[in-house]
Amino acid sequence: MVLSHARAALAGADAVVDVAARHRATSGGTVRLAATPTVCQGLLPALLREWSERLPALQVRVFEGSGEETEAWLAGAAADAAIVADPPPDTVRGDGHGGALLVTDPFHALLPQDHPLAGEESVHVADLADDPLVLSPNGCERHVRTIHRLAGEEYTPAHRVRDLGTLLSMVQAGLGVSILPEVSRSVVPDDLVLVPVTPHHSRELVLCGPRDRPWLPAVRALVDSVARGNPGPPR
Repeated sequence: MVLSHARAALAGADAVVDVAARHRATSGGTVRLAATPTVCQGLLPALLREWSERLPALQVRVFEGSGEETEAWLAGAAADAAIVADPPPDTVRGDGHGGALLVTDPFHALLPQDHPLAGEESVHVADLADDPLVLSPNGCERHVRTIHRLAGEEYTPAHRVRDLGTLLSMVQAGLGVSILPEVSRSVVPDDLVLVPVTPHHSRELVLCGPRDRPWLPAVRALVDSVARGNPGPPR
């Protein structure tokens, strides 16, 4: 009788240790998170603040790169998670096992404040045809191309620059206009404005882990935290 009670007690103790270990794996550790510059500047600060409050034992290390780089890092295990634009449909599911939709991110025309269309409620992309188009050749370019295709307009960028800061400076200098996602709003200088562009088009930003290997428990904790209460884009 004493031996059976002892075995039961040891089994109970082992169960407690196992639960504690699984809790530490879920709520602690380090996640290497890849994201693009606009996401890092416009969306991540709110997310990092939210995670630090909800999951204080979990450390998030941010790696900034182009859309192609972030997806390659995730696929090659250089990153544990990524914020991806428009991933395959099976990446976002409603059963708690897929990635988490962070925000639907519409596109806007980026104009100098003294531009004739800066005060409009929306701007058709055809009305920008006389302005040189400045673009950053990253994941956003395919969306800008789509907007032109939907409008039946020719797609002819005048300048392609890698750095977002360079793009903003060129528009400030009156060298052209651009088309950027809403998530860029927080980094747009006061002398530039974002005006909704038509045809309306948007992308979905999704927090997810890799497609071809198991997710770390800490990655699942981040995704679940977003699913429970999305902080949304900064305003």
